[in-house]
Amino acid sequence: MNGVLIIDKPAGWTSHDVVNRARRILGQKSVGHLGTLDPMATGVLPLVTGSLTRLAQFYTHAEKTYEGTVRFGFATDTYDAEGEATSVLQEVALNRDQVETLAAHFRGVIEQMPPPFSAKKINGVPAYKLARKHKEVVLKAVQVEIKEFEILDVENSRARFRARVASGTYLRSVAHDMGQKLGCGAHLESLRRTAVAEFNLEGAHTLEQVAEAAGKRALEDFFVHPRKLLPELPSVMADETNAARIRSGRTVNLPELSRARQVKVFCGQRDLIAIATRVAGSLFHPKIVFVAENAAQPDCSTVVP
Repeated sequence: MNGVLIIDKPAGWTSHDVVNRARRILGQKSVGHLGTLDPMATGVLPLVTGSLTRLAQFYTHAEKTYEGTVRFGFATDTYDAEGEATSVLQEVALNRDQVETLAAHFRGVIEQMPPPFSAKKINGVPAYKLARKHKEVVLKAVQVEIKEFEILDVENSRARFRARVASGTYLRSVAHDMGQKLGCGAHLESLRRTAVAEFNLEGAHTLEQVAEAAGKRALEDFFVHPRKLLPELPSVMADETNAARIRSGRTVNLPELSRARQVKVFCGQRDLIAIATRVAGSLFHPKIVFVAENAAQPDCSTVVP
C-alpha cells in the first residue's frame, strides 16, 4: 500500500506512537511521518506508506501552520504545559494591544534558542535526554522564520494565536521568550497543527476512523490523491514503454508541459511512479522511483478517477 494518509494526532501520543498504530492498522511496516509533533500537540500529521516513504525528503523544509494558546504568569522547564514550573505564579491581566506589540518582535527572521527539552543534539546526544537527567543543556541560538504570527484573542493571562512558520521553528520557545520579555514568565498551553505543506485538517482522519475503514476494506478514499502531492511540480504521463524504462531507472523523453526542473511522472491517473529531473530539453532522468521494476504494473492507458 503506497500513499499519503493525513492523521489528526490526538494529545498525549508521540508521532512515533501514531506511526506504530498505523503500521498495525495497515498491516505493513513501511510507514513514516512528515514532521514530528510534540506529545501535547494535536492536529495534522501526514503519514507516508510503502514506497512513498521516499517522498519524505521533499518535505524536510515544509512550511507549517498552527493555532495555540500562550499562558502567561509562569514558565516551565519544557516551555509547555507538560513541564514543571520554573518561576513563581504571577497574576497577569493582559490587554490586546500589549500582546500585539509583543508579538511584533517574533515576526520575520529571528534568532531563537531551542528548548532544553528538544531533539537538538549536543555531542550526539538529544538535548531532552540530558534535560531529563538534570544535566546541563547548552544549546546555540538558531535562525528561524515566523512568516505569520497573528493574535486571535486575549483573555486575562491567555493569548490565542495563529502562526505560519518555516521548518525548525519552536513555538514553545516563542511562548517562553514572550514571557521573558514581559517579565512574568509564560509557556505554551496548547497547540494544534492545522497544516503541513499542502496537507491540512480538512483531509485529516482520526486513527479510529482509519481503523474502522481498514476493517471494512474501504481505505482508498482516506489516502491523498497522488495528483495532489507536491503541487509545485507539474504532472506528466508516461506510456507503457517509458514507464518500464523509468521503473528500471533509465532516462526517457517525456511530454514537455513546462520548463520545470522536476516533474511527477504518472502511469495512468493515480499511479505515481517517479519524480524525474530534467537532463536537457524533454529528456528526464528518474530521481526517485516509487514502484519496483518486478512489481505487478497497471496498464498506463487505464484512466482511473
